[in-house]
Order: sequence, then C-alpha cells, then structure tokens
Amino acid sequence: MGVSTSEILHFKWLLTVAQTKELPPPSFADDMFRPPVNRAMRVLDRSFFKKRIPLAAARVLDNTKISKCRKELERSKELLRLERIAVVRPDPEEGPRASGRKCLLLQATVIPNDTSTWSSTLQDLVANKDLNVLDYKLDLNYDYWTYHDIISSILPEDEQEELPTGFSVVGHIAHLNLRYPYFPYKNLIAEVLLDKNPNVRTVINKIDDVGTTSEFRTFTYEVLAGDPDMNVEVKEEDCIFRFDYSKVYWNSRLNTEHRRLVEMFQPGEAVCDVMAGVGPFAVPAGKREVFVWANDLNPDSYISLKAAVERNKVSQFVHPFNVDGRLFIREAAEQLFSEDKTAVIKTKQSRSPSKGHSSVASSKIRPRSQPSVTVRTLRQPRTFNHYVMNLPATAITFLDAFIGLYRWREQLFSPHTTTKLPMIHVHCFSTKSDDNVDEKRKICTTISERIQFDITPDDPEVEIWDVRDVAPKKRMFCASFRLPAEVAFR
Repeated sequence: MGVSTSEILHFKWLLTVAQTKELPPPSFADDMFRPPVNRAMRVLDRSFFKKRIPLAAARVLDNTKISKCRKELERSKELLRLERIAVVRPDPEEGPRASGRKCLLLQATVIPNDTSTWSSTLQDLVANKDLNVLDYKLDLNYDYWTYHDIISSILPEDEQEELPTGFSVVGHIAHLNLRYPYFPYKNLIAEVLLDKNPNVRTVINKIDDVGTTSEFRTFTYEVLAGDPDMNVEVKEEDCIFRFDYSKVYWNSRLNTEHRRLVEMFQPGEAVCDVMAGVGPFAVPAGKREVFVWANDLNPDSYISLKAAVERNKVSQFVHPFNVDGRLFIREAAEQLFSEDKTAVIKTKQSRSPSKGHSSVASSKIRPRSQPSVTVRTLRQPRTFNHYVMNLPATAITFLDAFIGLYRWREQLFSPHTTTKLPMIHVHCFSTKSDDNVDEKRKICTTISERIQFDITPDDPEVEIWDVRDVAPKKRMFCASFRLPAEVAFR
C-alpha cells in the first residue's frame, strides 16, 4: 500500500519538529484533516474521498478514569477538538479493545515517541500509570467532510473566492442560482449538496431571472439532481403551505419580511393583500384574527391560497380572490364598505375539579364536566387599514389606482371619525449603497410621480425599509406610507 498524503504531511511535521525544535503553526495540522484534492473530477467519485491520518492517542488504563483524564487533557489543550469526531474511541489494538479498553484522541501536535511534544499534564498522567501514549490511525471518508470541504477540493483554485455555498430551500427542494463559471460543475455540485443535506430530495438551478418569461414571477429551471417532484410543503409562522414550486412564486428568504409586516397588523383590522401569492402574509395574519382580502392573478397561486386558508383554519378571516391587482385595489374597497360581516371566535377553557375531590374521585361521583366555551365576536371594518403590494418589480406602477379611491367618502375618515386612511406597503427594487439615502429619495420620487402627490423620506409617516440584497448592485425595499387625503379624495 502506498504512502498517503496525510502520512507525508505527518512525516514533514516530525521533520520540522526535529530540525527546529518548534511546533509548526496550527494551519499545518489543519491541512491533515482536509479532504484529498482532485480538481479534474467531473463525475462525483465518493470513494476518492478517504484519508488515513496518523495521530497519537492516550490509552486509558482504567475505564473509570476516562472522564478524569479527558478533563485534564482538555485543560492542557492536548485533546483533539474536531467537529463530528468522537474523541473517546475503542482501543486500536485488538487485545485491549476486546477487553473494553478505551483511548482518547490527541492533537496532531502530540507525537507518541517524543515526550518533548507532551505537556507536563500528559507526562504526569503517563508517570502515574493512568494512561500511555500510542499511535492511532484515524480513518476519514466522504461521509465525514462537509459540502464546503468537498466542493473546495474539487473546484478550480481560481474559483475559490465565491464558492456556490448559498442556496435557498423550499420544502424538499434546494434552489441554486449558479454563476456561469460553475456551469461545468453544476451536476457535481448538486450531487454533493444532495448528499450533505438530508432534508433535500431535489436540487434545481434557475436558468433565467424571476418573471423574465412569466408575469406570475415563476422562472425557468433545470433539475440537476434527485427527484423531479416540484410539489412541496413549507411551514412558516405556524402555517402550512403546499404548492407546485414550478407554477407559483415563493421565497423562503422573505420569512423575516413576512413576519415584520404581519406583526404590524392588529386583531380586527382589515388588510388588502393585492399580490398575495400563496398567502405568506395573508394566512399568518388571519391567525392573528386580522381580516384579509387576499388576491393573486396567478390561477395556480389562487388555488394554493384557497387550500392554505382551509388547511390553516382561517376562512373566517381570509378571503381569496383571483383578479387583476389594479382592479382589485378599487373593487375590494367598494365591496368591503358594502359588506357587513362578523367573525365568531370560540375559545375552550378546561374546568378544574371541585375542591375536596381528586379528578379520579370526582369522575366517579358525577359526570365529567365539559370545557367551558368563551365566545367573542369581531366585526369586519368598513375600510382597509393596510394595503400590501408585494410585487417588487412592478408594484409601484399600480399606485395610481389609489387616486380617488375614497372620493365622496371623506366622512368615513378623520377628522369626521377616528379612522385613519390606510397605510400602503409597496415593495420595490432599487440600487444599493451603505446608507440608502439616494435610494430612499429615488423611491419616494417614483411614488410621488405615480400618485401625483409629493412624499419625501422625511415625512413622519413614510418609512423606506431595507428588506434584503438581491444582487451585487440591487436591493429590495418596502416603502410604507399613509395614503394622503389629497390622493384618496381627489
């Protein structure tokens, strides 16, 4: 059998120690535990990734002292500290192993036959016959190393700066967005990703930008590895969504944004979700007892939205629609004003047993009492408190639909009543900078042009929220502002 790379490294280690009487830097030892390199690999060969690493081990001569020896070697920093490696091992020799003897793996800085590399703690433990130091061969294989470890050992060195480690997970699907230099390795990357993520069954790569070929924000993709099934189940904010990922829009990286907006809504308020998708805003809001009129133009999104409403038991609060968003803004306002609706919320409260009787005894004396039911009612408002427009590529272009939305309805709002005009939350894209000052100004200018009324970032009820980066020079924002009376009543 030939000499392995790890054994050559260990020989160099010994030679360095012998020549300089000093220990090489930790990175030298770290190299021993990295996977073997094969930058010519194009088809994944899992058997290639194996390594036998020569180490030192401390054989514990009395198993009752394993914990004591381990703690002392941890304090002297000689115990091997390597992720996913059990430090307590069966003895490497057959005889002691058969009798149940254990050993502790030691750092690569410890050399069995060179006591100058031992700490005083290790020397004392050996002198006291608590343990002795011996050679140990640690075998690592493909299953040990991570996705990052394996990919780093396969891809070209000049492509190591931005390894394809980022991907989104939607149900059982891992969604990659590979850059062109990685295309020759795409299937290999997908195979490794599939192996190293137990919950992933399918790996896809996006071929074009979202919405390039479809007004429904879907995208063209290719299946790189695994099961081609695109029907997924996603859990978010205690809600379950099921949909065909190839036919609807979903972005797991917007979970924080979904939560941020939903937490603004108060029980009993009314929200108009103009571009609702499968319901990541609407359904959690419904669970908060918020009345939501949720619309999406995509028929497949509408079908999944209706199913999510039923599945998550929010049909009293969430009403799905499937119409054009611009039309929905105006029609929903009219229909809400005309609709008289209440939601009945029943809460069960268990009754404790009567004083002086245990629960067992009381059940024998009288029939078990039924839980009491508390009934509350919430009346749906006649006007919306919020509008959500989560279609960042084009949502701002819908804002002119709010011009004259409540013409002749001034008496419904302040100062005639305590009701304020609705807040509008419109998502959009812009450039990115460190302080977002220019971006906020540009977004407000664009909104002003659409509603034909000036708003600025300095207005007290205007907020331009930085949602997330979507590209090196592109950022997603959410502009929130109260619908101006000059626009609503025009």
